[in-house]
Amino acid sequence: MSANHEWAVCIGRFQPFHAAHLAMLREALRLAPRCAVLVGSAHNARSPRNPFTFAERVETIRLALTEEERARVEFIALRDVYDQKRWVASVRKEMARLTGSPNARIVLVAHRKDPTSEYVDDFSPGWPVHDVGRQGEVHGKALRAALFSADTTEGGLAAISSQVPPGTIDFLRAWTQLPFFARLREEWRELAVENDKWAGSPYPPVLVTVDAVVRVGDEVLLIRRGRVPGKGLLAVPGGFIEQRETAYQSALRELQEETGFELLPQEMEHACKAMRIFDHPDRSQRGRVITHAFYFELGDRMRPEIAGSDDAEEARWVPIAELPSLEDQFHDDHFHILDSFLGITPA
Repeated sequence: MSANHEWAVCIGRFQPFHAAHLAMLREALRLAPRCAVLVGSAHNARSPRNPFTFAERVETIRLALTEEERARVEFIALRDVYDQKRWVASVRKEMARLTGSPNARIVLVAHRKDPTSEYVDDFSPGWPVHDVGRQGEVHGKALRAALFSADTTEGGLAAISSQVPPGTIDFLRAWTQLPFFARLREEWRELAVENDKWAGSPYPPVLVTVDAVVRVGDEVLLIRRGRVPGKGLLAVPGGFIEQRETAYQSALRELQEETGFELLPQEMEHACKAMRIFDHPDRSQRGRVITHAFYFELGDRMRPEIAGSDDAEEARWVPIAELPSLEDQFHDDHFHILDSFLGITPA
């Protein structure tokens, strides 16, 4: 244990917690007397990519530790932001709150696996980085695939048993008996069939979509998705761009198709206040999907009539003040899209 560090920090999604995570955590406990485990995607809806809640992930991590180790570990829930500067600032703020000081001696324990790991350098020079290197060929995505693709639960657990702590296997055995597991497995399989259609492509596909954030007064227009992925979850109206349309034209078309919302073209042009691109590599379960989100602000007026159709099983106006309580019911990064335009969470 180093006398130079008061705290070690480990950051991950832990979907699920596996042997490489445990090795990283034990290295963190070797480096400092206390360790903070920052759990990402903590407020997301259940999905094949994020099947486990924050509380469930905390429990699997604690099951892998000794009693002495548990006493030295604290857990922090992290929101997905997809804005690296803002995300780094939120991590620093959470650690200052936990340690009681913005100047605590902290070491960041991590592994630079790909461009999504560049965030580790944003904590320098304040937090030195301890790179643990690759801890074997263990990947959360492959473990989830083994669990969801297996013909039987026991077969899936057997396939991953050598790569996760025993406590994780015990947890998963009980977890797979809960009613939402069948829904997640079916959604994973439908997505796998969709992705297999691109198997003959010479390059990995990059898909382009559009979304429409429509505000009237203090309410915003949302849909409840009627199809996989995210069936039953809340979202903003949107969909794939058409071959002969601009992004703006596609956004208006999708808005009308999914909600019946339609105003004169001049009104929509006047109401369009901003367009932002959301392109984080992990923002969509479909794979690499880049969306163009348009923000329409119509002021205080009578709300246009709407009705869910096409890919939307429901369309409704939702008070903006209610959105924070609905965060864990949103599809993919749609809560973040709303937050970007409406300022729902603290800056």
